Amino acid sequence: MKSKKVLLTGITGFVGSHTAIQLLDKGYEVIGTLRNQQRQASIEQVIQKHTTQTDLLSFVEIDLGAPLEKWQTALQGIDYVLHIASPFPTKLPKNENDLILPAKNGTLNILKAATHNRVKRVVMTSSTGAAAYGKKKIAEFTEKDWTNIHNKKDTTPYFRSKTVAEKAAWDYVNSTANAPELVTILPGAILGPVLEKDFGNSANIVKKMLDGSMPALPKIGFEIVDVRSVADAHIKALETPQAAGNRYLCTNGFLEFKEVAQILKANYPKRKIPQKVLPNFMVRLFSNIDPETKPVLLELGTRRTVNHRKIKEELQWNPISVKQSVLDCADSLIGLAVV
Repeated sequence: MKSKKVLLTGITGFVGSHTAIQLLDKGYEVIGTLRNQQRQASIEQVIQKHTTQTDLLSFVEIDLGAPLEKWQTALQGIDYVLHIASPFPTKLPKNENDLILPAKNGTLNILKAATHNRVKRVVMTSSTGAAAYGKKKIAEFTEKDWTNIHNKKDTTPYFRSKTVAEKAAWDYVNSTANAPELVTILPGAILGPVLEKDFGNSANIVKKMLDGSMPALPKIGFEIVDVRSVADAHIKALETPQAAGNRYLCTNGFLEFKEVAQILKANYPKRKIPQKVLPNFMVRLFSNIDPETKPVLLELGTRRTVNHRKIKEELQWNPISVKQSVLDCADSLIGLAVV
């Protein structure tokens, strides 16, 4: 049987690399996109450590800003697209359109190229940031909810970029003849094992608690999900016929920073892991010194939980526990000597 071909954007990322490993293990032929060909050898080595199927892996150098013609060439002969890549800077850009426009235009070019090449289905990584912001701060959100991008006080440029890109994708497939089927996956904060020293932003939560750079804890929390479960959700979204045309919130439980610290302290009693919770006004003051904490301010005094019944029922998704995600994330950071 001929392997199905999957183009996976953002293969060097945290979610991308884990998804590539699971796809290869299932016998898919994976073509991973790279912004820079020089990254190929290192990401190939990382993936090789976790699967024996790298003969099914190849790469194409292309980025989200590439013209449509280049995407049309890249998608020739492709059965499915997993569009995981999205610009995610650690520091906010001065002009939010530097983030929003590449996310939106890159997504639309991929969908146009997929239509041109008669790709069956595109699975796109969105974010809970496209559903749970700009409205009530203490609520349970579902797939029917969309972030209100006009409320700048309760959204970040990144969340606005994810919302704009996902809406543009749905508008395109709903109004275009012969467009591919679309499924969107909306993960929360992603933890779990990091595979290399270049890792996802969410893992910084665990890193900063382990290495002592977070002396006290802000009174905030997030919906958490394991990176391996996010990868599994993408593949289930690709394989489940009735997933077409659906959004899926992809989280497995809400953890406050305090609870993450408690899990770590119980397993690493000799490490100086913060246990003291800072008052909100102190966190606001501190954010003027450390700009990386600015996006976190949105979470002060909020509790945004999501209902994850739909993904579990419709995709038969059985995620790894949030406690295991925290511990496996910590183990991997220590194993790679990041902390």
